[in-house]
Amino acid sequence: MNLKSQIEQDIRSAMKARSAIQLSTLRLLMAALKQQEIDRRVDLNDGDVIVILEKMIKQRKESMRIYQEADREELADQERAELDILITYLPQQLGEEEMRAAVAAAIADSNAEGPKDMGKVMALLKSEFAGKADFSVVSVLVKELLS
Repeated sequence: MNLKSQIEQDIRSAMKARSAIQLSTLRLLMAALKQQEIDRRVDLNDGDVIVILEKMIKQRKESMRIYQEADREELADQERAELDILITYLPQQLGEEEMRAAVAAAIADSNAEGPKDMGKVMALLKSEFAGKADFSVVSVLVKELLS
């Protein structure tokens, strides 16, 4: 079963369970998926769905940060709940040791010698680990290892 079908099935389950937050989050996700399908005139594959999920997760994290700075904890909690639901659809994330090993291997593969080669390393990692790693953390690791 592909990821989009899984989300559709989970929407039906959330309706039956009367889980309001899960239902609204999944409907929002499905609306974003359908909008991309209409805009691009294609059926989305799992990779495309993961890219949209990552974008939505990034939005939720940013909103949480803004709400917390504004001392609006109830809104931050709602964003956190949506974030928890969205994260369940991402592939298993890499651990820190695995991430360090992958970054070191990408640096060796691309013959990167310093910070100026960071783009080559990040491109290599993004093609291989899309959806499996938080690239804001990965970029910090790449900077650290290239310095």
